[in-house]
Amino acid sequence: MSLTKEEKAQIIKKFGKNEKDSGTVEVQVAILTERINRLTEHFNSHAKDHSSRRGLMQLVGKRRRLLDYLAEKDINRYRNIIKELNIRK
Repeated sequence: MSLTKEEKAQIIKKFGKNEKDSGTVEVQVAILTERINRLTEHFNSHAKDHSSRRGLMQLVGKRRRLLDYLAEKDINRYRNIIKELNIRK
């Protein structure tokens, strides 16, 4: 369910300004999206795992707050990240 260092580095390389840029909103949203997608797949076979479901809801809320912040600060960056990650909004 968790991301390996290599997978996280690949996401940072794709969405960050450089390979050490893990703090920008786009990188954080991309990492959260990958974790959310993995947890969603996990629930296909483990439907009664309610403690993990709570963690999923927290991740979704955190991603939503980051996206709201980005939309308020720079709507073009917001639209680009939504489009690139295929997040419905």
